[in-house]
Amino acid sequence: MTEAHIFALGLALACLAGVRAYFTVFGVGLAGLMGWVDLPSALQVTTSPWVMVTAGALAAVEFSADKIPGVDSGWDLLQTLARVPAGAFLAAATLSDDGQLGGGALALGAGAALTTHAIKASTRALINASPEPLSNWTASLGEDAASLGALALVFSHPLLALGLLLAVLLAFAAGVVLLARWLLRRRSAGKPAGVVNGA
Repeated sequence: MTEAHIFALGLALACLAGVRAYFTVFGVGLAGLMGWVDLPSALQVTTSPWVMVTAGALAAVEFSADKIPGVDSGWDLLQTLARVPAGAFLAAATLSDDGQLGGGALALGAGAALTTHAIKASTRALINASPEPLSNWTASLGEDAASLGALALVFSHPLLALGLLLAVLLAFAAGVVLLARWLLRRRSAGKPAGVVNGA
């Protein structure tokens, strides 16, 4: 891989960790264990049976919790403590030649994971304010599908995976803005005229 591909791989893994940290760690470990990719030395820890079993179990819990309105937002808040460090580690470990995690790479990964996590969490908070019940399931399954697709693509075509991932994130961000505007208009329409006009 070229340096550009390795950089894209590290950044893409960090972005994925901001949405599905446990699934991403499990996927990286599985890819290394099955010999699909040669993992950098710092990422070899993800192939440990303990890491894979723990990440797999937590990914299953997250899959269920993420489908329940209200619970998903609480889970997102709690997972800030896992997703950002996981993104920092995955990026730094990918970009490390000698197994040493560089400060710049850690910061880059943490920033990427925090950005995707913030978009996901804010989207879910707005969706939970919507009276339409199926939107939560649709968003969660969309995130599952995007994470699975990006993880399947990231090792073979990291630049393409990163590009698609960023496009999806921009679409989600645009969706957050549109949903927020729709909710504000809906609330304004439901208030008496005097309240809307400040009377």
